Amino acid sequence: MYSKKATVVSPLGLYARSAASFIQLANRFKSVIFLEYEERKANAKSLLGVLSLALSQNSEVLITAEGVDEEEAGNTLAKYISSGCPESYEDDDSAPADSTKKTVTGAVPGEPK
Repeated sequence: MYSKKATVVSPLGLYARSAASFIQLANRFKSVIFLEYEERKANAKSLLGVLSLALSQNSEVLITAEGVDEEEAGNTLAKYISSGCPESYEDDDSAPADSTKKTVTGAVPGEPK
């Protein structure tokens, strides 16, 4: 098991849109990941779980991960939280090797399929 602390620096905290980005990032990993804040614990891959923590600016959260990519997962998610929870976040250096980016083609009329 790997644990890492992170402080929420975003003035808005981990709100709906940034929480959605956070769980998308968490779901790239195979490890089981939890967030702990005060006396509460939530599955980091669950939007309702993450939102239920009501993480505001300066909240210190403990990220715990267990699995084949636990260290990678913990470090990537801590970096996301500590970087202000940007809505578009790409950390290609720490994305799991088997993660794939899907490109949608043919979605725009006239675009080749």
